[in-house]
Amino acid sequence: MRDDILLDLERERRIGFDEAVYAAGKSGEQLEAIVQMAVDARTPRLFTRLDEDKLNAMAAQATQVLDYDPVSRTAFYMSHEPIGDPPRVAVVLAGSSDVPVGAEVARTLEFYGHAVRRITDVGVAGLWRLLARIDELSAMDVVIVAAGMEGALPSVIGGLVPGAVIAVPTSVGYGVSAGGKAALSSALASCAPGIVTVNIDNGYGAACAALRAMRAAHKAG
Repeated sequence: MRDDILLDLERERRIGFDEAVYAAGKSGEQLEAIVQMAVDARTPRLFTRLDEDKLNAMAAQATQVLDYDPVSRTAFYMSHEPIGDPPRVAVVLAGSSDVPVGAEVARTLEFYGHAVRRITDVGVAGLWRLLARIDELSAMDVVIVAAGMEGALPSVIGGLVPGAVIAVPTSVGYGVSAGGKAALSSALASCAPGIVTVNIDNGYGAACAALRAMRAAHKAG
């Protein structure tokens, strides 16, 4: 047992989903040790913000057991059983520049067994693209919306669909977009009631908010 790693093994029992490993800031040796813990316990484990340099710093024995996706910078050791229902969550992206954040959302939900409907490049600059998908989105329990620039898309969707809407401001944009702060302010100041907002580029956090919402809906049902 290492004294610099103490995983929260009771988190799933408490809140319904287990601890993810935030790879940024961890050494290759620490990540190898966490992978080995998961292998020894035969326990699924999700790694987030695992870039390719960090992956390459790990021994081949550790990386060979991981399902790695470079776009989302996520990796799985095993995963949870598919739930088998049609998608209850849509991940909607304003533009293709938002794909890495959207991929982190989708991969997190897929790790926990949830099918995801991905809809890309429906930002407000071409609103007809979104309007063509509104019936589809209205059938979803949760709609997660990633948008940078001025971040208007979550408000638009929040005024059109009945499900829970989770805004993910992204760091996409020029100048006063300020690395996502303009989109964050837009989401927080939205006049569409009931929108939930997570931090800039926090696809993992948005997925966890969706997991909580679906778990609560399942209990209520």
